Amino acid sequence: MLFSASGKMSGDGDMASVMGFSGFGKKARTFDLDAIFEQTRRTAIERSQHVLGRFTSTVRCLQFYYFLPRKQESESSSDSDSDSASDSDSELIGPPLPPQFTAKDDDDDNECLRLPRRPGHADSTASSDEDEEEENPVKKIPDTHEITLQHGTKTVSALGLDPSGARLVTGGYDYDVRFWDFAGMDQALQAFRSLQPCECHQIKSLQYSMTGDVILVVSGNAQAKVLDRDGFNVMECIKGDQYIVDMANTKGHTAMLNSGCWHPKIKEEFMTCSNDGTVRTWDLNSEKKHKSVFKPRSFQGKKVIPTCCTYSRDGKLIAAGCQDGTIQIWDRNLSVHTKFHCRQAHIPGSDTSCLSFSYDGMTLASRGGDDTLKMWDIRNFRKPVNVATGLTNYFAMTDCCFSPDDKLLVTGTSVKKDEGNGKLVFFDRASFQRGYEIEVTNASVIRCLWHPKLNQIMVGTGNGLAKVYYDPVKSHRGAKLCVVKSQRKEKQAETLTQDYIITPHALPMFREARQRSTRKQLEKDRLDPKKSHKPEPPVSGPGRGGRVAAHGGTLSSFIVKNIALDKTDDSNPREAILRHAKEASDNPYWVAPAYTFTVKEEQKKRNFLLLFFKRNLINKIVED
Repeated sequence: MLFSASGKMSGDGDMASVMGFSGFGKKARTFDLDAIFEQTRRTAIERSQHVLGRFTSTVRCLQFYYFLPRKQESESSSDSDSDSASDSDSELIGPPLPPQFTAKDDDDDNECLRLPRRPGHADSTASSDEDEEEENPVKKIPDTHEITLQHGTKTVSALGLDPSGARLVTGGYDYDVRFWDFAGMDQALQAFRSLQPCECHQIKSLQYSMTGDVILVVSGNAQAKVLDRDGFNVMECIKGDQYIVDMANTKGHTAMLNSGCWHPKIKEEFMTCSNDGTVRTWDLNSEKKHKSVFKPRSFQGKKVIPTCCTYSRDGKLIAAGCQDGTIQIWDRNLSVHTKFHCRQAHIPGSDTSCLSFSYDGMTLASRGGDDTLKMWDIRNFRKPVNVATGLTNYFAMTDCCFSPDDKLLVTGTSVKKDEGNGKLVFFDRASFQRGYEIEVTNASVIRCLWHPKLNQIMVGTGNGLAKVYYDPVKSHRGAKLCVVKSQRKEKQAETLTQDYIITPHALPMFREARQRSTRKQLEKDRLDPKKSHKPEPPVSGPGRGGRVAAHGGTLSSFIVKNIALDKTDDSNPREAILRHAKEASDNPYWVAPAYTFTVKEEQKKRNFLLLFFKRNLINKIVED
């Protein structure tokens, strides 16, 4: 049966009145969709206008900040034109200016509006000092403050800093690798982890990958290792067959490693060089075999040992410095012939300790074992652009690196024990003049890193120190995070004591046992022969009760000691040897009869042989 809407409503009302209540609950809420859409459209228009106004005001503020005066309208000759111009100037086009940018007096209307000056730039002389600082790169060196990290007592031969600058890893001649977390350290400057990943092999090189999740460890053995951020093993390269002559046919290195580094663009690829005369690239996902092999060769085509290797900034070139003084550069995809080759880069026989590409990729810096630092233009690789001499180098891993702005070149110097201080030397890239020096410590300066994000310099020395130089204004995070934290106090061991609660009105079943004094219990234990048994003193004399005296606790030890005791006096060895000589001569029973028999037998054999040879000789003469 069908009902109309009005009939249904009246029926509901009649039913509600019959059942004794007013209605069947709240009515359903209705929505006007057209009104909602209209309101949303208006809100969007208002927000767009607001954002556009903020953008316009920002553009004006930037113009004021860089001191760009607004164009003033030309004054007209007629009064009407001037009045109209003044009226147009009084009208503000666009959003209103913030209060701090409005002109205070009417006389300043013709002057350009400016933002409040930045701190330290109050006048024109300050801005000129800033320009001078930008022109002089030496003033950008962050060396006003330093912290010292105690790695150990031996040489710090490896430094690695992750791309974000949160963690530093150090390695040395003491086989240890230490992990330092700047955000987790306090003023005590303690490493949060120390391990020996390569057992008893010196650490040659440490480097984080481009993502910072794994670390390449190059040590004195033939197998490089890859660790994660917490020091756990991820991969170990395979060792090659050392009985194969052609090193390209082996799966890995067969001799001690010298250096290694990660690819700057491919996070799974890294490179190592070894004393077997090869430079090999590896894939992190394939540890059973190398990826490619590069074999440096001398001018005569003989094998030479690469002492250092590196990638170019774009990862397309591979450079290696060799023991014969050459620097050889290959295309990463062509491992047969070199793309650039300088045969007299350094003195033959000296280990080239470091190669470093500039950030623009056009310049290569080489630190030689011949106490020189050279800068090369790879577009003209025949001779160096600049050369610096007199930089003592006693280590095969002395670093050189470029500053983040590519205007300075940094390296360290070596010193002998108690003969001066090791220095960090800065060279201007354009003029190659020694612009600045930092005396680090009374030991050699070996490793150096200049992190581009932190703007801090890390230095590894020959006396087991790792120093971090920073500037509170120019540097960011890093060492600034740990120097502001106070040293944590050592937590005392907490003793747990059970409190005794006295409840005199408690029921007997809930009442705790009364604490009694332990004095009476100790007196009872003293009287107990088992609990207070006195240790037996050592036996003196021959022994009693089955115990042997001072010769031991068992009979066998007593017998052994008595057998070992020899009462004879051998103070005169000649008399001891000739002690039985007279008896042997008087009664030659053992020696003389046996010797006499032996002599007679030997004499008979000789006589027989002599007679035999004589007969043969006579017969031969007669026949002739």
